[in-house]
Amino acid sequence: MSADQHPIRRVAVLGAGTMGHGIAHVCAAAGVDTRLFDVRQELVDQGLAKIRANLQKGVEKGKVSADARDMALANLSGSVEFEAAVSGVDMVIEAVPERLELKQRLFAHAASLVEGDAILATNTSSLSIDAIAAAVPGPDRVIGTHFFNPVHIMKLLEIVVGSATSQSVLDRVLNLGGRLGKECITVKDSPGFATSRLGLVIGLEAIRMVEEGVASPEDIDKAMCLGYGFPMGPLRLTDLVGLDVRLSIAEYLSEHLKDGAHFKPPKLLREMVAAGKLGKKSGQGFYTW
Repeated sequence: MSADQHPIRRVAVLGAGTMGHGIAHVCAAAGVDTRLFDVRQELVDQGLAKIRANLQKGVEKGKVSADARDMALANLSGSVEFEAAVSGVDMVIEAVPERLELKQRLFAHAASLVEGDAILATNTSSLSIDAIAAAVPGPDRVIGTHFFNPVHIMKLLEIVVGSATSQSVLDRVLNLGGRLGKECITVKDSPGFATSRLGLVIGLEAIRMVEEGVASPEDIDKAMCLGYGFPMGPLRLTDLVGLDVRLSIAEYLSEHLKDGAHFKPPKLLREMVAAGKLGKKSGQGFYTW
């Protein structure tokens, strides 16, 4: 059966944080029955409120029609009951913190509840798809769907194929990506994939330049935007992603890549994370938000 004949119609998104509510937003806006799950009701409510606010902002800017907003909201629901969230879905997308054991545990639980052909997709930006799939019966249905923040604006979807991922699963996810309005790239399971590996090198070097007093964060970012056409400078992007997230990815890649020395986190990055300067989400990083 082709992807067109077996489309993804019902999705559960696990985790209502920055990435999770963004993924739920674009799925619901594409006409997919979308269930947003988190462990506490206030987290679910916050995620749903952010989706409503982003849709309303789109209406006010003339980028989203009122009918499209209402359709997206009608396709969206929230839950703190795991079994209810994943029951009967065609695809589970996890968007929880970058901890391998947490992702494995979630997928093992989900696999025991969903149908055998339900896809298990991880939004990880660096962890091994094969390692996550190792906890799941039927690892052929595990795939990486790496979205970018803010999900409802960024056009890229990096699809990461594990060694066991089936062609039919890839085809169905590519079909969904197109329906979400994303430009999809397909990469094989490798530490950091394509985007995190390349983007992190630039971000870490920019941090080292600040650490060494080469230039201010503003001037480094301006150099990359005006000199190289970057839409956003690497330090402002680090603030948006979260310094703690960047630190976690850097530690993982420095350990798992064959020549990972250039991913060793700068001292400044560690110090800022320890001080709670995590970027936009904490109000302070390389910039004040």
